[in-house]
Amino acid sequence: MRVLIFGGTGFTGRRITRRLAERGDEVLVVHRETTMAEDLPGVSHLLTDRQALAGHAARVRRFAPEAVVDAFALTGADVDAVLPVLPDVPAVVLSSVDVYQAFTGLNTGRELAAMPLDEESELRRDRYPYRGAGLPGVPDDYEKLDVEERWLPRGAVVLRLPMIYGAHDWQRREDPILRRVRAGRQRIPVGAANLLWTRLHVDDLASAVLAALDTRAADGQALTIGESRTLTLGGWFRQILDAAGSSAELVRVPDAALPPSLALAGAPLQHILVDSHRAASLLGWSAGDPAERVSQSVRWHLDHPSPSPWTEEEAAADDAALAASG
Repeated sequence: MRVLIFGGTGFTGRRITRRLAERGDEVLVVHRETTMAEDLPGVSHLLTDRQALAGHAARVRRFAPEAVVDAFALTGADVDAVLPVLPDVPAVVLSSVDVYQAFTGLNTGRELAAMPLDEESELRRDRYPYRGAGLPGVPDDYEKLDVEERWLPRGAVVLRLPMIYGAHDWQRREDPILRRVRAGRQRIPVGAANLLWTRLHVDDLASAVLAALDTRAADGQALTIGESRTLTLGGWFRQILDAAGSSAELVRVPDAALPPSLALAGAPLQHILVDSHRAASLLGWSAGDPAERVSQSVRWHLDHPSPSPWTEEEAAADDAALAASG
């Protein structure tokens, strides 16, 4: 199969690209060279911003894609720029569970949705959740609802992703714990740490994308995907410590005393727990064992540590939180 993939060298995209190439698909990766991956042999590259894809329409026609994967559409404009250039072929698009009203609840400290989330759950009522936040790499008009509304009428399979972790994760989701392990901290401040937020290893995400490419059973539908079992945030922290071989203790402190990097380790009113039964049924897909996946991810992150060192300010914030524990 000839597959054109947008964002195929980033965190999630590079794993999808590698899996496609490993199984013998012919892959054309459209990207800006800002994250040129050296471990993707056997794939072709079209170096351009997606907003300029119309200028490369002849190259797209020559490649004649039989399927498209959009791993990096953040805005409606991102989709509008490429749809006129692409043939009407099967497509898989990465979205997010932040399209649900529950996400507004998590951000505002209110319980706005029953768990678990599935395809019938209420979508977010407000738009552009990060406008004005100034988050690196997140435009003000970021909106996965806009992305979905453009791709679904084309028959695309939209995968709504939970918290994705694993090798090459630029957000380094394990780092709130692993940074403290590397710094030799033996007591780590946490609050109630009872947040239930479904996670998914990047390899299992890639498997879901390949499954969606290989069947037409889910065309034109949005599917939530995630691990079938979810520990609380505190349980996940303990898994990370165990995988890192650390004896550090999680110490309960008042939520108000938590350092910024551990702000989620409090007692939120809204959880983000998803049900993947429809995806499992339509795609014949399932995620791997979470404990094994966490171990794989932690090993990679220990071998590829964050370049930013642990600071005295971070240590002081932790010490102040621990002092508040009594």
